[in-house]
Amino acid sequence: MTTVKKTHPRLVLKAATAEDLMTPNPLSIRQDAVIKEAVAFLTDKGITAAPVIDDAGRPVGVLSRADIVVHDREKVEYVPAAADRFQKPGFQIENVDHTKVADIMTPVVFSVAPDTSANRVVEEMIKLKVHRLFVVDDDGVLIGVISAMDILSRLELEE
Repeated sequence: MTTVKKTHPRLVLKAATAEDLMTPNPLSIRQDAVIKEAVAFLTDKGITAAPVIDDAGRPVGVLSRADIVVHDREKVEYVPAAADRFQKPGFQIENVDHTKVADIMTPVVFSVAPDTSANRVVEEMIKLKVHRLFVVDDDGVLIGVISAMDILSRLELEE
């Protein structure tokens, strides 16, 4: 009697390189933007983090919602209560925060070249415990981003 071995489908990554995985032309924010701009940007675009770029388009850090929450929790200033008819009792006026993105961003950029193997990208993300890697060209200019969702979207079942 012969036994038939049942095989289970495997997940296979259908990408060879970082370029195959990346989302090109990622949304980014300038390092000299103020926090209020960054909050509006992340919220309006529906993203949780963005690369921070310098004037040459090179990534210098990453700004996440978590960075903003930590900053906000640590620094809130209010204008002293005014004794005039425009401010009602029990209300406060918040001072506008002029802090720059560069002051609160995570100043580390984990990046790969476009020709980095897809397997290496996955290994790096796991090793570094990050949700995204940035793809930069030979001049260090940001050309793409690879998120965990980009990788998951390129997994296919193979019988």
